[in-house]
Amino acid sequence: MPLKGKTALITGSAKRIGRSCALRLAREGISILIHYNNSETEAEELAESIRLAGGKAWTICQDLSEKGGAESLMERGLNITGGLDYLVNSASIFPKSSYEDVTPENFEENLQINALSPFFLTRSFAAMSKNAECVVNFLDTRIVDYDREHLAYHLSKKMLFSMTRILSQELAPRLRVNAVAPGLVIPPPGMTEEYLKERIHTNPLQKIGTLTQVSDSMLFLITNTFITGQVIFVDGGRHLKGSFYGL
Repeated sequence: MPLKGKTALITGSAKRIGRSCALRLAREGISILIHYNNSETEAEELAESIRLAGGKAWTICQDLSEKGGAESLMERGLNITGGLDYLVNSASIFPKSSYEDVTPENFEENLQINALSPFFLTRSFAAMSKNAECVVNFLDTRIVDYDREHLAYHLSKKMLFSMTRILSQELAPRLRVNAVAPGLVIPPPGMTEEYLKERIHTNPLQKIGTLTQVSDSMLFLITNTFITGQVIFVDGGRHLKGSFYGL
C-alpha cells in the first residue's frame, strides 16, 4: 500500500509511544501532524528531526480535557494540513485511583481524555476529512483484566475498546477502525526500567517489549485494508493470563 504523500494526525505524539509512531510513519513518507498539550519543546524537536530527515511535519497544541477540544483539534488540523488520511489516538493520562479513593473528577478527566476525545476526534475525522481512511486507537493489555490501582483509567480504556468495535461498524465501509494494546513496553512517567523488570513474570514470554514493536503493529493496521474492529495485543501474551490483582 503506497504511503508516501499521505498525512496522519497523532495525538500525544511529542513523547513516548506517540513519538515512536510519528517517527515510524514519517519513515514511510507520511506527513505528520504532531499534537501536544504541555510538551511544546519535545513536539518542536520531533518536528524538526522529521524535517531534517526529509519528511514533513507540523505541530498543534490542544487540551483534550476541554469539552469541544477534539472537534477544535480536528478542524484546525485540517486547516493546517489540507487533509488527513490517518488518525492515531495515542494521547492518554495514567493517574492513580482506586475503588476507595476515586472521585467524580477522576472519572471525568480520564473519560474525557482517554475515551471521549478519541470518539469525537474520530467522528469529526470521518465527517470533515475527505481523505479519511483509517483510525488506530491505543488501548492497554489490562483491559481484559483489572488494574485496581488505576480504576478510572482502566474503565476509560475499556470504554475506548468498546468504541473501537462500535465505530468500526458505524464507519464501514469507508473507514477502518482498529486498536493496539501494548503491555510491558515503557514504564509509567516517573518510573524506571526497574518497574518493567520487576513485572517480566506477568507475561508468558517473560520479556519486555519495544516501542518499535508497538509502532510496527500500528503501521500494520494502517496498511492492511482488510482489517477492521481488531485489537492487536503487543504484550508478550499478558492478555492470556487472566486476573493478576495488584500487578
